[in-house]
Amino acid sequence: MLLPISSKSHRNVFLPVAEALADRGHKELPDFRVENLNMFETRGTSSTVFGLFQKALPAIASKLYKVPKAAYPFAHEMPFITIATPGVDYRQSAVLGNVLNPSYAPNYMQSYPAPMSMLHRFTNTIQHIMFAVNWRHWSIVPAVQKEISAQFPDLPPLLDIERNQSLTLMNSHFTMNDVLPLLPSQVEVGAMHCRPGKPLPKDLELWISGAGSEGVVYFSLGSVAQGQSMPTKYRDMFVEAFKQLKQRVIWKYEVALEGVSDNVLMRKWLPQQDILAHPNVRVFITHGGLLSTQESFYHSTPVLAIPIFGDQPKNGMNIQNNGLGLMLVWEELTVELIVNSLQEIISNPKYKARAAEVRAPLRDQLESPKDRAVFWTEYVIRHKGAPRLRSPAATLSNGW
Repeated sequence: MLLPISSKSHRNVFLPVAEALADRGHKELPDFRVENLNMFETRGTSSTVFGLFQKALPAIASKLYKVPKAAYPFAHEMPFITIATPGVDYRQSAVLGNVLNPSYAPNYMQSYPAPMSMLHRFTNTIQHIMFAVNWRHWSIVPAVQKEISAQFPDLPPLLDIERNQSLTLMNSHFTMNDVLPLLPSQVEVGAMHCRPGKPLPKDLELWISGAGSEGVVYFSLGSVAQGQSMPTKYRDMFVEAFKQLKQRVIWKYEVALEGVSDNVLMRKWLPQQDILAHPNVRVFITHGGLLSTQESFYHSTPVLAIPIFGDQPKNGMNIQNNGLGLMLVWEELTVELIVNSLQEIISNPKYKARAAEVRAPLRDQLESPKDRAVFWTEYVIRHKGAPRLRSPAATLSNGW
């Protein structure tokens, strides 16, 4: 298992299957890690996202493919499985031979209310095409291809190799995402990293339980967006907003901060799932990363999403459109808006009720996502690439 983009948000979701396979005798190799990304500096248009990819991916490829112990499927002509951390990726789906209809399949960066209006369908179609063309022919693949060709000059083109994937494990599930037609080679294992809550450390348990009937607000921007990278004007808004709350607040923040009120507990690291599982936690303020979003669904915790980057605005809209919470925009934040939004989510029972409605079917599965991932991984191994899973359309699709 090679995880070249190995921030925690990309790595943690597939660690359960890596550990399960290791327990069954499969061997483990080190991975590469990408740290110190300031997500607030990357806010902007999709071109900003492509700029990051265009800069980072060739450098990662140059490093990764010099590791002598790694067994590259394209170098050794072995079957391989891909993992899709963002879930169903329409561009990758087309490569497998399943071209998703843009009249209802959202693009990678944005989601529109369903059913889509004619304008949204048109805009979504353009975004489908432009993202794929930019990825394959302009920004990303050509730059990575240059690095690969320098080390493996006799290999076929990466776009041809991409077509030969046997199966993909996708970080999605129909209970949390849009329902889409999928091939047998597209296996949904979303929320695989989620688990029941464990007992909290004594100090955290006392802090949360001691909040009484008012409850607790939990605030974390994930593993990549470090608290100190938050612009000062926004940080000060949260400090002031929390002073006005009756609730206690647990805030994941990596450095000491002055002027914080007594109802706020700050820690540089927190056991997030164990906190979300606690019945006295009323709302989760999050950046809307996919893993955090899935954890909020799994533990039926209402959400105040404030997206920063990448697919987070899409996740935030999904939360709001499905009645699981509210979404705010950084540039529009005020102290009053933060306080009012939190009070709306905490005082209105519809958000908690809706979160419970999502949790029940998400947990109601024939087998665990981890067991499903292990089965299909070993299925591909047992059947030497499992060519019967391959759609005949894969030879026709241009993969966008």
